[in-house]
Amino acid sequence: MDRLTSRQLFDNVQERMALRWVAGMRGETRVLEPGVTQSRRPSLVGYLNVIYPNKLQIIGTEELRYLDALDSRQRWETVQKIMSHQPTALVITKDQTVPADLREAAEETDTPLWVSAKRGHELLTWLQYYLARSLARRVTLHGVFLEVYSIGVLITGESGSGKSELALELVSRGHRLVADDATEFTLIAPDVIDGTCPDLLRDLLEVRGLGVLNVREMFGHTAVKPSKYLRLIVHLKPLRDGEQTDAMTRLTGDTGHRDVLDVPIPLITIPVAPGRNLAVLAEAAVRSHMLKSTGIDPAQTFIDRQAHQLQRLPPW
Repeated sequence: MDRLTSRQLFDNVQERMALRWVAGMRGETRVLEPGVTQSRRPSLVGYLNVIYPNKLQIIGTEELRYLDALDSRQRWETVQKIMSHQPTALVITKDQTVPADLREAAEETDTPLWVSAKRGHELLTWLQYYLARSLARRVTLHGVFLEVYSIGVLITGESGSGKSELALELVSRGHRLVADDATEFTLIAPDVIDGTCPDLLRDLLEVRGLGVLNVREMFGHTAVKPSKYLRLIVHLKPLRDGEQTDAMTRLTGDTGHRDVLDVPIPLITIPVAPGRNLAVLAEAAVRSHMLKSTGIDPAQTFIDRQAHQLQRLPPW
C-alpha cells in the first residue's frame, strides 16, 4: 500500500488509538501519500505546526493552550491557516473538549477531526510506526520464503526446479514456512526487508502431485511463521548436460547478491541434479552464510593455507 485515505487510516487505528470522529466526516477521502509529503514536510505526523504542517496534526494540551492565548483575530487566522493546508486529519488528545471554532472550521472545510483518549506522545510514537510500515516501499517476489536456522531464506528458481519439494523437506526437518509462491517484502528500514505472506496463501504450500497442503494443520503451529526479515536468497539452478563449473566457483561456491528494494541480499546458487540432497545442501548453505557473517570464510582459509605452504617450498 502506497497511500491511505483518512477513512482507511481511521478504521485501521480506531480501536488501538481509542479514536472518535467528531467533525469533518465528508473529508474521509483525503489521501496520505509519502511521496508527495515527505519532500516538503518534516514528517507525516507530528504536533500542531502551522509553519511546516504535518499531514496528521496532533493537538495536545500545549497546542490548545497556545490557541487560547491568541486574541480572537489571531486565533481565527491561525485556525484558517491550519485548514488551508488540508491536513489528512486533526487529532485532539486525552479526550479534551473540542473548541467550537475548531469544530466549525473542520465542518466547513471537510477536514476530519478526531478525538483520542490517548496521550500525545503515545499517538505520535504509534502512528509514526504504523505509517512507516503501511506506506513503506514493497514488492512481491516469486519463491518460497522460510525461516531456516533463525534467518529468513527465500528459495527461488525456475518452474519445476523443486522449490516446493525443498520447502516441504525443510519444514519436515524443523524449519518454518512463511510464504509459498508469492512473498510480500516491505522495506521497513534502510537495510531491513520484512517478508510476509498474503492472507490468501497463509499456511499453504503447493507441491506437484500432492496439491495444496496446509502446513499448520499437518506439522503444527510451530511449523509456520507470520513474518521474517530477508537475509539470504538460495537459487536453485538445474544442472545442464555438459555444463562445466570454473575452478574458482568450485572453491568459493556460486555466490553473489540480488538487489531487493535497492538492498543487496546475499545470493547462493545451488545446482540441481538427480541424486543431490537439496535439503542438506540448503541447510549447509545457510550455515556457511552465517559463518561468513561472523568473519569465518573456509575458502579464504584454504587459500591462505595454500599460499603459506607455497612460501615454505624451496626455490627451484
